[in-house]
Amino acid sequence: MSNSVEQQESYDVVIIGGGVSGAAIAANLARYDLRVALLEKSADFGFGVSKANSGIIHAGFHHNLSALKSKLEIQGNLMFDSLCHQLDFPFRRCGIVVAAFTDEEMVIVNELYNQGVENGSPGIELCSHERMLMLEPKLNNDVVGGLFAPAGGVIEPYLYVFSLIEFAQRNGVETFTEFKVSTASRQENIWHITSSDERMMQTRYVINAAGLYADHVSEIFNGEKFEIIPRKGEEYLLDRASKAYPERVIFPVPTPNSKGTLVIPTVEGTTMIGPTAQEVDEKDDDTTTAENMKNIFVLAANMVSGISRRDIITAFSGSRPTLPGNDFMIKISETTPALIQVAGIQSPGLTASPAIGEYVKDLLKISGLTMIEKKSISRTNQKTVKVRFATRAKLKELIKKNPAYGNIICRCENISEAEIVEAVHKGHTTLDGVKFYTRSGMGRCQGGFCAGKVIEIINQETGIPVEQITKRGKGSWLIVERLNEL
Repeated sequence: MSNSVEQQESYDVVIIGGGVSGAAIAANLARYDLRVALLEKSADFGFGVSKANSGIIHAGFHHNLSALKSKLEIQGNLMFDSLCHQLDFPFRRCGIVVAAFTDEEMVIVNELYNQGVENGSPGIELCSHERMLMLEPKLNNDVVGGLFAPAGGVIEPYLYVFSLIEFAQRNGVETFTEFKVSTASRQENIWHITSSDERMMQTRYVINAAGLYADHVSEIFNGEKFEIIPRKGEEYLLDRASKAYPERVIFPVPTPNSKGTLVIPTVEGTTMIGPTAQEVDEKDDDTTTAENMKNIFVLAANMVSGISRRDIITAFSGSRPTLPGNDFMIKISETTPALIQVAGIQSPGLTASPAIGEYVKDLLKISGLTMIEKKSISRTNQKTVKVRFATRAKLKELIKKNPAYGNIICRCENISEAEIVEAVHKGHTTLDGVKFYTRSGMGRCQGGFCAGKVIEIINQETGIPVEQITKRGKGSWLIVERLNEL
């Protein structure tokens, strides 16, 4: 990752926002003979909306095909098998079940099933009581019936974003963190962009994929006036030893305002419960409440056996960027030239992201950008070594080549020093950046034992003074002052 821009560096396309949508767009454009820059206001990519993602690959039955997000969800879902092979991120098609506990709920399940059939959701199935318990034995025995969508799955959202970024960087996309766009002006068909710290660049086309702040960015570029409404979701993560860990992603029957409280088997073996869906005033509101936790656990326990608050290892929240009407807004700006709007990307934005990349590429072509595919690209990311999955023989071989693989820094998740060094060398120099890349600090103790060691490694590998190392960027310093040696 880079944090410097030469005076008025020139690009064909600048993407504003380094979450899952911006990363997917950057990875798509990396295949073409273009100069592309990706700008992110945070200290690392995926630190905005994407960091609090539930990690579900949706199966295309929740929304009618009249919605753009439904069309892109279905297209995106089909792309994940090849993307996983190409980019090396954790992904599993475990399937989704929707559990009904009353005859009235089964009426809605039938509607979802018919919608899924119409949408072309592969293998979607209407299920009896017996079939539901066969598919998911952890379900409450009172389940009346439900729906099974085998195309659904789970993913590690942080590593997915990082993998897209790595692919884009390796194929020529320039990336900039801590670049908060403050002003923009247009002269002779060129956009001139300035950051809050007065870095400057120019570009022919701009893509606004700024998540919760897409309305603000649109205003900077004199684009459409719209308001992003933050819809906060609280989630709770259970220890990997929890008896509640299910085989499938479990949905309740949805309400008009929400898909409800889910029980999710994360791809890394923990259980996630949530989210809530509450419209809030502040875009950066990441609080959780005891009342919402109680409500979530009651709802989850009504669906699944083994749910216990004693298994909680962490709670977190994040807001989804919604627009009135609850659909995506992906279009060529009707008020400003050479601006593509990518706004309101809430659920199922993660699932739709590969298709969003394709869709935006086509909009750029329609806008007049000449796009010639590169004769050759680096198609696959280098596979990362993960000690926790290595056989004894493989681990012995790794340690022989690099003893740092034998030094376990995070005991909860079995993460080695070598893996943390790799994360730092790839540009992740905050505690959360290393955490999202390696999983160090994501286990039972939540970094209680390994955080200090990770800070030391970041210091050793980068030279950043320990008192300047942060959790997630400016304002989140971990060490207020260095203690004098005794």
